[in-house]
Amino acid sequence: MLSSATMETTTPPAPERSDFIREIVTTDLREGTHESIVTRFPPEPNGYLHIGHAKSICLNFGIAEEFGGRCHLRFDDTNPVKEEQEFIDSIEADVRWLGFDWGEHLYFASDYFEQLYAWAVHLIEAGKAYVDDLSADEIREYRGTLTEPGRESPWRDRSVAENLDLFARMRAGEFPNGARVLRAKIDMASPNINFRDPVMYRILHAVHPRTGDAWCIYPSYDFAHGQSDAIEHITHSICTLEFQDHRPLYDWFIENLPVPSRPRQYEFARLNLTHTVLSKRILLRLVSEGHVRGWDDPRMPTLSALRRRGFPAEGIRDFAAMIGVARADSVVEVEMLEHAVRDVLNREAQRRFAILKPLKVVIENYPEGEVEYVEVQNNPEDPSAGTRPVAFSRELWIERDDFMEDPPKKFFRLAPGREVRLRSAYFVTCTEVVKDDAGEIVELRCTYDPDTRGGSAPDGRRPKATLHWLSVAHAVPVEVRLYDHLFASEYPGADGRDLFDDLNPDSEIVLRDSFVEPSLAEFASGETVQFERLGYFCPDVDSSPGAPVFNRTLTLKDTWAKLQKQGRHD
Repeated sequence: MLSSATMETTTPPAPERSDFIREIVTTDLREGTHESIVTRFPPEPNGYLHIGHAKSICLNFGIAEEFGGRCHLRFDDTNPVKEEQEFIDSIEADVRWLGFDWGEHLYFASDYFEQLYAWAVHLIEAGKAYVDDLSADEIREYRGTLTEPGRESPWRDRSVAENLDLFARMRAGEFPNGARVLRAKIDMASPNINFRDPVMYRILHAVHPRTGDAWCIYPSYDFAHGQSDAIEHITHSICTLEFQDHRPLYDWFIENLPVPSRPRQYEFARLNLTHTVLSKRILLRLVSEGHVRGWDDPRMPTLSALRRRGFPAEGIRDFAAMIGVARADSVVEVEMLEHAVRDVLNREAQRRFAILKPLKVVIENYPEGEVEYVEVQNNPEDPSAGTRPVAFSRELWIERDDFMEDPPKKFFRLAPGREVRLRSAYFVTCTEVVKDDAGEIVELRCTYDPDTRGGSAPDGRRPKATLHWLSVAHAVPVEVRLYDHLFASEYPGADGRDLFDDLNPDSEIVLRDSFVEPSLAEFASGETVQFERLGYFCPDVDSSPGAPVFNRTLTLKDTWAKLQKQGRHD
């Protein structure tokens, strides 16, 4: 229960950050335009949410939270042909995963079908809507162009009585799909094409996920959206810039209907990312044509895919805060998203040893059959994370890339006759290279210095390289999937190219002979760890008992942070 002091507070809370929308909200509260703030996130349940939706989610829920208001989750379920319960469930899961909750305020446009129908009748009775017999192609032809006015439909001047009769019969199911539509009667010569008698209802004989076969006519987005906002007393209807030209129509419906409130629409720039396509139509093609394994394939930009790949929700929220809210479209480097994710993982992810491309090392002067345990830090960024014991023995795995038989000048890792440090263990020196009949290196023979336990020498010598390693007898075999950008081009489909020609053939590389520490076999799906010196990885849902699968979340290299230090980013 609120205290009396809290209840008497009338000054709107200060926002955590500033942008033009938050400034509007602050002004509206200060001037008493609204007593409290109500926003909404209105996805269509015809696909999975992507990183662009995350920006809208963080904005709408974030503003409501910052100003002590509320945010509704409302599904725009007005097209039953493309909508599925699977998408509804995934959207709810994604919003919750991002850290937001709508409480009791879960709504569906279909909740308002009866009211929307009544308001459509109201417009017919006022002479502001009519039933049209033109086909979809004819409506497009009659609409005109940006430089030419539209033409009025031959059925535009039907009587109110005839329109009411035909609209009722449309609802009753007397006509086939596409035979008739209901259109608003506004202005076929308007310079805003959205004002040229927009379609309000179309006939669609399809079973709806929530209303079943109760309806065979469905409202358009332009008609349903603003009125749904009004029903829910939304104060700030925040959408992306492609709806800017629709705002006059949004206002027209509000002004010409007896709605219970007067919401206002505000537009912000949508998210555009390099190496990424966020068109729902293209994402559907990627799935349906088999370019990826599904909506949650870790190469996809969907939130379910990013979660499966190991991106933390905090990193995505931080990214949304970093890019801010602007009025003009721009393109954001995907490296900026990766930087925000790395920043979180660097602080929070546990460290573990893993060998992706193994090369065996035999330490000849180490006792056969002996095993000892060395203590290794779990996270150098977080001393409270403690240490863990890692088994050390005579036979080890190291990364194949950490050895060169004939190294160039600046290669400081293991080579014949060279000493290196094994992380938290000992100094070792390569004494012999063993090859198979084809001349391929299959094993290294080394010696170790027993006086360097823990990774330091009494005489103060310091090898130039420190390698990670695993005991052969204790290492757990795993499959590792290395992920990179799905599109190789920074701007897929630019200059008129088919964007599918820009697909990256190396966006997924599967390694089936990798090894990890035994403890990693028990990590839960979604728990991201750092494979030391290799990158961030997380267990995949394809893992099974005895057969772990790990996805690479990101490499350790942070290109965006490097450019920022060089002054190439403000």
